[in-house]
Amino acid sequence: MAGAFRTDSPHRPRAESCKAATDLTDPVHNAGEYSVSEISMALKRTVEDAFGFVRVRGEISGYRGPHSSGHAYFALKDDRSKIEAVIWKGNFGKLRFRPEEGMEVIATGKLTTFPGSSKYQIVIEALEPAGVGALMALLEERRRKLAAEGLFDSNRKKPIPYLPRVIGVVTSPTGAVIRDILHRLSDRFPIRVLIWPVRVQGETSAAEVAAAIAGFNALAVDGAIPRPDLLIVARGGGSLEDLWGFNEEIVVRAVAASTIPLISAVGHETDTTLIDFASDLRAPTPTGAAEMAVPVRSELVGTVGDLGRRLDGAMLRLVESRRRELRAATRALPRLDDLLAIPRRSFDELAARIGRALGANTLAHRGRLERTAGRLSPSSLERLTLRAHDRVKALGERQGRALEVHAERKRAGFARIAGRLRIEPIAQRVARGGVQIAEIERRGDRAFLRIVEKNRDRLDRAWRLAETLSYRSVLARGFALVTDAEGRTVRTASKVTSGDALTIEFQDGKIAAIAAGGAAEPRSKKAAKSKAPTQESLF
Repeated sequence: MAGAFRTDSPHRPRAESCKAATDLTDPVHNAGEYSVSEISMALKRTVEDAFGFVRVRGEISGYRGPHSSGHAYFALKDDRSKIEAVIWKGNFGKLRFRPEEGMEVIATGKLTTFPGSSKYQIVIEALEPAGVGALMALLEERRRKLAAEGLFDSNRKKPIPYLPRVIGVVTSPTGAVIRDILHRLSDRFPIRVLIWPVRVQGETSAAEVAAAIAGFNALAVDGAIPRPDLLIVARGGGSLEDLWGFNEEIVVRAVAASTIPLISAVGHETDTTLIDFASDLRAPTPTGAAEMAVPVRSELVGTVGDLGRRLDGAMLRLVESRRRELRAATRALPRLDDLLAIPRRSFDELAARIGRALGANTLAHRGRLERTAGRLSPSSLERLTLRAHDRVKALGERQGRALEVHAERKRAGFARIAGRLRIEPIAQRVARGGVQIAEIERRGDRAFLRIVEKNRDRLDRAWRLAETLSYRSVLARGFALVTDAEGRTVRTASKVTSGDALTIEFQDGKIAAIAAGGAAEPRSKKAAKSKAPTQESLF
C-alpha cells in the first residue's frame, strides 16, 4: 500500500531544519510522516476511486430491519469472506423488495471506508435477488407466512354477487386490460364501472394498489360516489419481477381486509400471485374476470322470459286443477233444501207454540199479582212505619252518645299535646329566624349595591365608547358634516349640483348654504381649462 501514496504529499509535515545531515541520509527518517486522519482519508479516496461502481453477490447476514434513523446496516457474505453493507434511508425506500435474513442478493453500489473504525463497507444503491430461484424462494416463504396467519382460509372468502350494480376496477388506465374489461362488460351486461387508476408495475405499484382497495372500501353506501358491489384487480401478463408488486404483503393484507367481494385477474392463466390466494375469486385473465362478474344479458332476459312463461302455465294448470277439485267436492255436498228442511220445520213449530205460551205466561203473572195485592192493607203499612220510626229514634240516641265519647277522646288528646308544647322553644326559633332574616337583608343590600355599581361602570364605559365613535368627535377635530335638504349625508361632490340647498354642521352649530357650482372636474381637464374663468367659491 505504500506505493499508492506520494511521498511529496502536501499533507506531509516538513522535516525539521535542526536535524543533522547524517539523519537525513537515514532511509527510516526520510519516509514521510502522516497523521492517522490523513492516511485514513487517503485510503478512503483510493478505495472509492478504484471501486466507485461494483456489483457484489452474497448472502444477507445480520439484517434486523431498518435502524431508527431509517438506514439499514447488515453484511454480505459467502463461504469464505464477509463485507459490511449499508443502505441509506433515501435508497431504502426505493427498493423493489425488502431484504431478508439469509437471502442471496446482487448488490450494486460503491466501496468506501469508515475512518472511525478502520473498516471498509459497500454503500448499496440497488438490490435485487440473485436469480429467479431466490425470488421463488422468497415468494414461497412469504406465502407460508401469510397462510399461517389465516389470510388464505376459504371460510374468509365472500360470495360474488350475481348481478352487481357498480363494479370497481383497480388497474392501469392506459393499458389494454381496462379496454378488454369494459368491452366484455358492455357485450355481456352494460353496468356502471368505477376505475381507480394505479401503476401496476414499479416501486410504488404495491402501495397504490393497496390504497385503491382501501379507498373503494372507505366509500359510503349512500355517498355522492356509489360504493362498488364488486372489485376487480387486474393486470396483464409479465415476468415474475413485473408481477412482484402483487406479491407484496401490503397488497395481500389489503385484499384480505376488503369487505367488498374481490376478483383477482393478474397475469395470464399460468401466472400466480399471492393476491390470488387472498381474493374471493381468481380469474385466469382480466377478460375472464369480466365474464365472472356479470351474466350475459340476452341469456338472462331469455331465461327470465322462459321462467315467466313456465310460471304462467303452472298457474293456469293450478287454477284448472283447483276448479276440478272444487267441482268434485260440490257434488258430494247435500242440497240447500235438504240442509234447511229440519231448521225450517222447527221454526214453524215454535212459531205456532209461542202464541199459547205468551197467553199462559200472562195468566200466571196476573194471578201472582192478585195474591200479592190481597196481602197488602193500611194496618200492615202503619206497623211497618212505626217499626221504622223506632229504629231511627234508637239510632239517633246512639249517635249522640257516640259524639260525646269522640269529643272526650279528642279533648284528652289535645290536653296531652298542650302539655308537651312550651312557649320558650318557639320564641327561640322566632328569634333565630329574625336574625337570619336581618342577615339576609344586609347581604341583599350589599349585593344590590354591587350590581348597581357594576352596571354603572358598564354604562360609563359604553357611554365613553359611544362618544368616541360618534361623529361629533370628528367634528371637534375641525371637520364638518354636510347634509342635503332631505337630511341625507352628502359623501361625494359628484352628488351636488348647482343650486342645491345644503346644511353644514360644525361642532358648535349648523349653517345653511346654497351650492354655487357642480362636482369638481378631474385634474387633467382642469389643467386644460386653467386659462378659462372658474368659480372658486362654493357659497
